This record gives sequence, C-alpha cells and structure tokens, in this order.
Amino acid sequence: MQITVRPYTPEDVPAMNAIWNEVVEEGIAFPQEEPLTADSGEAFFASQTHCGVAEDADSGDVVGLYILHPNNVGRCGHLCNASYAVKSTLRGQHIGEKLVTDCMAQAKKAGFRILQFNAVVATNFGARHLYEKLGFVPLGIIPGGFRLPDGTYEDIVPHYIQLGD
Repeated sequence: MQITVRPYTPEDVPAMNAIWNEVVEEGIAFPQEEPLTADSGEAFFASQTHCGVAEDADSGDVVGLYILHPNNVGRCGHLCNASYAVKSTLRGQHIGEKLVTDCMAQAKKAGFRILQFNAVVATNFGARHLYEKLGFVPLGIIPGGFRLPDGTYEDIVPHYIQLGD
C-alpha cells in the first residue's frame, strides 16, 4: 500500500469521523467519550491548527489522520499537542509513523517548538514504541490517569520532543 499524508479537506470529514470514532469507541487510547457527528466532526477538525490525513494512493481512501493544536496558551503557547488515529484493520503497517513524522514537520512549520503528548496510555505499547523510536522522551508515569471503559484506571506516560530552538 502506497500511503501519502496530505492536509485534510472538508470532503475527508466523513472518513475522518469514522476512524476517529472507532478509536473513541475502543476506549483505550483517546480521552474523548462521545463520538463525533457530521456537524461536530466538521467543527472539531476545522478548529485545529492542522489536520493531516493518510491516504491510500491506489484507492484514494483515507486510512488515518492526525490533529495538531496548541497544548497551552501565552507563555506556553509554543507547545503543541497532537492525536493520531489509524483505521483498525490497517494498524501495524507504519501508517502511524508517516502521520507522526508529517505532524512534526507541520508543527515546526506552524512555529511550535515542542510537541507534547499529555496522556499516552501505558498499555498503548505500539504508540509508545513509535514515539520513542522517533525521539520522543517519556516524562514519567501518572498513576491511574486514564479511565478505561470498564471503570478501571490505567497509567499514562506523557512524552515530548523538541522541534526547534
């Protein structure tokens, strides 16, 4: 599969909603609990600093996405945050790596100096391995920082990477 990452367009939103909602419904990676609707998805993606989609060059299908936005304001406005989602049937094919790499470039282009992930679930081993392979630094463990669908709590491991001076 030939994957390209490009900026999203409004026509991508239905596919983006479906992929995003799949991760939300799994309940093991994203903090959101409510799925996106056609209207809320359109507004959500439009409100980000940048959204990228991974597209299968052969079929034209959107198979993954990311959102990029400020992590804070004012004196910490140079920190950004991002979330990534890949269609569940296509995970493990390095689509996430292409999304994270593009996101890092877009974040730097937007003037951010640090990309920080606030809540990487400790058991999300695939994401943690990828982030650390790309140079992200784990910041420690926040015990019980993520509530799973069954009501139990899992640790989170914030990560960051310096994007520029």
